[in-house]
Amino acid sequence: MFKIQIRQLEKQFVKQHQYVDVLENISIDIKKGEFVCLLGPSGCGKTTLLRILAGLEKPSLGDISIQHENKQNPLQSMVFQESGVIPWMTVEENVSFGLKMRHMPTDYIHEQTNHYLEKVGLRRFRKLYPKELSGGMKQRVSIARAFANNPEILLMDEPFAALDEQNKFILQEELLSIWQETEKTVLFITHSIDEALLLSDRILLMSAQPGKIIEDLPIQMQRPRSIEQVRASEDMTNTFLNIWEHLHREVKHARSANH
Repeated sequence: MFKIQIRQLEKQFVKQHQYVDVLENISIDIKKGEFVCLLGPSGCGKTTLLRILAGLEKPSLGDISIQHENKQNPLQSMVFQESGVIPWMTVEENVSFGLKMRHMPTDYIHEQTNHYLEKVGLRRFRKLYPKELSGGMKQRVSIARAFANNPEILLMDEPFAALDEQNKFILQEELLSIWQETEKTVLFITHSIDEALLLSDRILLMSAQPGKIIEDLPIQMQRPRSIEQVRASEDMTNTFLNIWEHLHREVKHARSANH
């Protein structure tokens, strides 16, 4: 069963009285429970596509269908690159915010909040405020809040891009652990080929602007997988090099088009 279906989606923006094509003829099917990474050069429209799925932008053309199986749950939650935590709320209040806004039962809010604080290693920091947290801890709060709210799909826009390598690897492992437990459908934007190979069931490679899906790469490596296993695998190394060459071509194409 497909959770997300996109057909011939296009998006244009008006800049300086001219139409600029951002997305062109995007057609995607994403299965329920699938972890899909979007990978492409800067400015190719990845974030715009996620914002359209989140209902924050409207497409210029095309159709989007998202199966909303449980109407009691929100359709989607979005985790951004920059921390989305609310500065005047504690860690605990941030994680429970979506549930409280939906007026869920107090016992359920308490149970979900405790569970996801535990999953991301923040239980003993529950009474702290964001100003007392590191960047990695703030992103943990954002991830816990998104999963605690129990959305049908999770949209993630480079949530680990600003973190150091060590924190990034830890959060990737935590994210995979929660995803495997919840079986959520995830669409994840990244610029990191390593990250895409580690996390995804499929990688959708995008062209330079206007963004098109150039290739749909299934990742066959069994789960659970570690970054060490990814880097030691000959098949994954070959996939890495193919993606690297694709991105290099697209960046060169984008530069030549702008001159």
